[in-house]
Amino acid sequence: RLQTLIYLLIALLGLLLLLPTLRWLVNEWWSNDYYSHGVLVPVVSAYFAWRLLPRVERHPSNLGLFLLVGALALYLIALFQRAYFIAALGMILLFAGAVWYLWGGQALRRLLFPLAFLVFMVPLPFVEGSSLPLSLLTGQISTRVMQALGLNVTVQGAAVTLPNANLVVGAQCSGLRSIVALLTLVTVFAYIVEGPLLSKLLLALSAIPIAVLGNIFRVSSLIWVADHWGVDAAFDYYHNYSGILFFLFAFLCLLLLAWVLRCRAIRDDLL
Repeated sequence: RLQTLIYLLIALLGLLLLLPTLRWLVNEWWSNDYYSHGVLVPVVSAYFAWRLLPRVERHPSNLGLFLLVGALALYLIALFQRAYFIAALGMILLFAGAVWYLWGGQALRRLLFPLAFLVFMVPLPFVEGSSLPLSLLTGQISTRVMQALGLNVTVQGAAVTLPNANLVVGAQCSGLRSIVALLTLVTVFAYIVEGPLLSKLLLALSAIPIAVLGNIFRVSSLIWVADHWGVDAAFDYYHNYSGILFFLFAFLCLLLLAWVLRCRAIRDDLL
């Protein structure tokens, strides 16, 4: 009973220590459009851990203390420097060290994916910064596609010029939100299906080119709609609703790819 009280006290102190980083994460999930899915990531990880941990025998290991101490040092340094994304990554390492110390190496290996998956909840600074160059590249390629199909369209930087309209391919047209969300979703899908490891890895990585190509097709079709029906129709209607449709289309393409790669059955240990 005393040992249980000690563990509860340690857990409470740990929660107080992690509170600034958790507050930062919640604020990012609420305000950062690229990581609005982040709130679901710990829920998914917790579910996988709940399904997997009871299947592992508990063999505590003092080796986990080395990881705990190193992760704690990284976390505190990052927290004092207000480098919250590094602190969040250090927090994940703290969780890994706690699993290693309390349950042992076998449990750590078993829970490696649920722990690593938590990385998808951490807003990385380079993601938002990549939106502008990616949107410029998308605008250039989409314009070239429409020119090849006979449209009288030119592009200069982010400005797309049509005979009856002028468009700006902004950061919201980069497709980065779809890439981040689709990569997160497909990583879960690749984990829960049965199949060769190489096939599952290819399936997860294919989310990026599929999302990029899907977004290029979306922007190209947006230019076509603007040319034929005007800017209002393109942005007030088509732009607002096409994102969901193209995201679903990309996911269907990934399901088809999973079937081709023979990743077709769901793992029994996660049901």
